[in-house]
Amino acid sequence: MTASHTYLASPGQIGRLTLRNRMVVAAMGVSLAEEDGSAGEQLIAYHEAQAAGGVGLIICGVSGVAWPVGAVTWRQTAISDDRFLPGLTHLCERVHAHGARIAAQLHHGGLVAGYSSRWDHPLWAPSVPPPPAGNFLSSFLPEEMTAFAGMKPPQLKLLTPQDIAHVVGQFGDAADRARRAGFDAVEIHAGHGYLLSSFISPKTNTRTDEYGGSIDNRLRILREVLAEVRRRVGPDFPIIVKLDSREVGKDGGITLDDAILAASQAQAAGADAISVSAYHETGKGELHSESNIPHIEDFNLPATAAIRAAINIPVLAAGRIELDSAERALQSGQADFISMGRKLLADPALPTKVCRGDAARIRPCIYCYTCVSAIYAGSHVRCAVNTDLAFEHEGDLPATTDRRHVVVVGAGPGGMETARLLAGQGHRVTLLERSRLMGGTLRFAALAYEPNGRLLDWLQARVAEARIDVRLGVEATPALLSDLKPDAVIVATGARRAMPDLPGSDLPHVLSGDDLRGLLLGDHGEDIARKTGLLTRLLTKVGAATGLSTDPARARLASRAWMPLGQRIVVIGGELVGLELAEFLAERGRTVTVVDEAPVLGRGLTVVRRMRIVPELAHHGVTLCKGVKDIAITADAVRFLLKDQLQVVPADQVIVARGATGDSTLADALAAAGCKVQLIGDAGGVGYIEGAMRGARAAVRQLAGL
Repeated sequence: MTASHTYLASPGQIGRLTLRNRMVVAAMGVSLAEEDGSAGEQLIAYHEAQAAGGVGLIICGVSGVAWPVGAVTWRQTAISDDRFLPGLTHLCERVHAHGARIAAQLHHGGLVAGYSSRWDHPLWAPSVPPPPAGNFLSSFLPEEMTAFAGMKPPQLKLLTPQDIAHVVGQFGDAADRARRAGFDAVEIHAGHGYLLSSFISPKTNTRTDEYGGSIDNRLRILREVLAEVRRRVGPDFPIIVKLDSREVGKDGGITLDDAILAASQAQAAGADAISVSAYHETGKGELHSESNIPHIEDFNLPATAAIRAAINIPVLAAGRIELDSAERALQSGQADFISMGRKLLADPALPTKVCRGDAARIRPCIYCYTCVSAIYAGSHVRCAVNTDLAFEHEGDLPATTDRRHVVVVGAGPGGMETARLLAGQGHRVTLLERSRLMGGTLRFAALAYEPNGRLLDWLQARVAEARIDVRLGVEATPALLSDLKPDAVIVATGARRAMPDLPGSDLPHVLSGDDLRGLLLGDHGEDIARKTGLLTRLLTKVGAATGLSTDPARARLASRAWMPLGQRIVVIGGELVGLELAEFLAERGRTVTVVDEAPVLGRGLTVVRRMRIVPELAHHGVTLCKGVKDIAITADAVRFLLKDQLQVVPADQVIVARGATGDSTLADALAAAGCKVQLIGDAGGVGYIEGAMRGARAAVRQLAGL
């Protein structure tokens, strides 16, 4: 990461609107409005935190111009009636108080507005669309399907020219409300399969009148909306148009050439800037992280650059653009502004840290898709690493006036987060960790999935700079705690990962997840000594002593050359740990089979991450066996029934990646010894990174009496 991001930090111009920097909050549906669509304290505080964090422009996502018609999510913001003006006005005032600017995104869900079916509203569409290719819902766990409760089979409303004129008027009315409420700009959402996008796409628009057929006709509704919005807001009010650069995986959908023409026509019709995104074939789960919320870095930058080269108004780029890449894109003229979504959810103060040259302190996004998956599951937005997200209205942790000595046991993510929060309040904190390294299971998670390493580094750095008494290689016992005399104890020791009772699980080539972690990170116990040869143990110990295996980034690189594992590996367990481990092994040339009794693989992963990793594993050649029965391990194979047919998979190694359970043993012992104890993280029930971080927040706020 560069020491300076001068282009990102420099002022920018959209029409006559000057922004203090070139960082923009990308419009996101966050489901934080009130049930009636109005802007209440939860939504306002969320955006106020972004404004206080130093961003130049906030684009307030999916403000429904026809709400509740066209609604796509629970608690979506509405701008369809004057009764919403008081809340929207208060939102603008709170944002402006921090020097940021704010735009309302004008939105009509069209074919994607399944949520509005709860109120018996049909989906507004240009024509009857083809059925989606793929099986999107197959990736959902049974409990996640509750998000679709209350939705009814959608009915279609095919728009007449009179209906189109009505929609155009709704966009104009909404733009006028935005101006009256105090917004500094509007963004017309003409992407993501929503109503305007469905007219632009030849896949969903098969009309034969003046609104269908040629690309010029398909863009007619966008031109009319732009003209009406401009008429209502006047010549100087900035208008941004959001467009799809293409529709990924959708044969016959929007192409880059279509997008370039759309941007050119939008400019001619009075747009002041173009926000470039992408869309996808919605039936294919893996594509939900391959377009507007991409997993691949810089995924949309080439298309953004092509559109920027064809027009003379500013372009907003988006889609997992890391800071150094963003700086280069601005410097080279590929884009004029950088829109950020997930990054600013993880750390709304990112812009301030960038502008003061302190980017190393930015809390990293780990691209786990907790944020968007929460929306898919019918909840409001959440973040695995920033547990204040969506709870900004509860207020910050105050500095303590009652300084106490708190012992935190366990230096995994929950323990480190707890310690840094307590120290930030002014408490005296002692952090005990029985291992010689901080990180706990996060260290192994960082080995399997690189973004987790960013969180590990960030947490370690924050603990190191705080006034925390860190004691590594120390076992917490009632006797030690008696000597320390804490006022409170928070136990974050993680889960217990016992080997489950499987036939053959005691064979020497069978490793538990903890065995594998110890082997790859050079932390050997008695079980590893029994299951490996002297040379393997020696090499891994050397790696640990030199730091090669204790640094996840270096260990990830070294493991591509050598690992103490055979060629054929069966992973028993298809939850988060098992699938990320299978991906790690497959990328290192191993032949991998995943076996699990569950009907859906990927429990513990968020739904959007699950939708991506399962097909990716199949593309990598990993054999995925779900819904199996009667698993048994033999000396050279794993046997099980799949659809009542016996399967025998040869195995040089078997890794059992399941059996994790909460473990309150230490907490119970300390409580029995008279300590005031709170139990958080996986020790109280497996919740992975998000559960650990959320438990830390809850424990610290409880200690503060909040």
